[in-house]
Amino acid sequence: MSTNTPVGTAARPLRVAVVGSGPAGVYAADILTKSEAVKSGELTVSIDLFDRYPAPYGLIRYGVAPDHPRIKGIVNALHKVLDRGDIRFFGNVDYGTDLSIEDLRTHYDAVIFATGAIKDADLNIPGIELEGSYGGADFVSWYDGHPDVSREWPLDAREIAVIGNGNVALDVARMLSKHADDLLVSEIPDNVYAGLKDSPVTDVHVFGRRGPAQVKFTPLELRELSHSKDVDIILYAEDFEFDAESDRQIQGNNQTKTMVGTLTNWIAEQPEDLTELTASRRLHLHFLHSPVEVYDDAETAGRVAGIRFERTELDGTGNARGTGELVDYPVQAVYRAIGYFGSSLPEVEFDHSKGVVPNDGGRVLDASGAHVPGIYATGWIKRGPVGLIGHTKGDALETVTYLLEDRANLPLAAAPEASAVVELLESRGVRYTSWEGWLALDAHERALGGKATADGGSHGVEVARERIKVVPREDMVAISRDGVAAQL
Repeated sequence: MSTNTPVGTAARPLRVAVVGSGPAGVYAADILTKSEAVKSGELTVSIDLFDRYPAPYGLIRYGVAPDHPRIKGIVNALHKVLDRGDIRFFGNVDYGTDLSIEDLRTHYDAVIFATGAIKDADLNIPGIELEGSYGGADFVSWYDGHPDVSREWPLDAREIAVIGNGNVALDVARMLSKHADDLLVSEIPDNVYAGLKDSPVTDVHVFGRRGPAQVKFTPLELRELSHSKDVDIILYAEDFEFDAESDRQIQGNNQTKTMVGTLTNWIAEQPEDLTELTASRRLHLHFLHSPVEVYDDAETAGRVAGIRFERTELDGTGNARGTGELVDYPVQAVYRAIGYFGSSLPEVEFDHSKGVVPNDGGRVLDASGAHVPGIYATGWIKRGPVGLIGHTKGDALETVTYLLEDRANLPLAAAPEASAVVELLESRGVRYTSWEGWLALDAHERALGGKATADGGSHGVEVARERIKVVPREDMVAISRDGVAAQL
């Protein structure tokens, strides 16, 4: 192809790589294809979407509880974008291992990193390293069938503490307290069902540092707690502290008002004598508790025996301060769910204190603070692990807007042909998967669910299963590639 061919034409479209196929990456690709410049015919684009996992959707597949009611709608929206055929998907391709920044620059005029955040934020208190202390994100990866985590998870605790007051904390608590048979309607893998089925848990305690008006979860997540069968929700009157700032938050935010109303209704309906509660499991919601120490004892040396908190009080600003009062809870496991944290990307500047790629509105910056031409970021790796799907769309729009503003000055790819990157991956023996491969894997997982139903329930429980998630990476890749080969 002539180097004089104008970029952005039918003969030489603008080549863009998006690294990460979760909502952030898919929305960025979709917004770019629907931009006014493209719709008007002023610009043509060619977009390739890369993901380190064999399947698309990122944290929607591997970071949200399988019984979450919103999953299906989000997946359907992402599916529609990728099923149009104007965005290529390359799964099982790991940036930094299979492709370098030099490779991407050679084949693309612009690169958008949308790699998200998958690690647990640290909680630096004594004893957090004891056996029986876990990261909530790691547990989520296990129950979501992440291909790179162990198939086993230790579920031997009767009493469990979950630290955090966000949606992930509630997901973790709900999955720990919910009866395994009630999860069979979801896509949980068989090993997850077996592990949860054998769990001896009786009590799960969720702790937040501030009051009920300052929680970070959403009304939907809160209501989901009450849908668990044979699980009583327990609250404590001494935790229901409201100051003037709390009242302002309640009156000024309908979401906060709804959640506080739900919580106060629950505690009002709760019997004074808790022995009247009859469920076999209990989910306790605690507020105004700040974790101080996870401890063991002589009998459980090296293992979690309990967790110590300092009681807090609201300080009038929406924050909480310590009161000096300490309280211990005997538990055999602790899950920290205080947020996610981003991971650094090879050959890209990284802010290790914030867990993000330094950027200006999505334009990635180098160590000196200058914009790196042709390199962009969107989603959690851009702004940190905050915000919901709506924020992700707005975030992607900002990044794409800047990319389009820069298009006349982008460093042009030396090998922009669509076939070139395929040849590169194949020459390196990368067993990449495609969108057609995902459709084959998707059909396979749905067939597994149908087979379990047809067999009368592979677990002895009569329930219709929509799908059963395939877990081992090698199986996902084989099913995806064999499915495509069978169509050729």
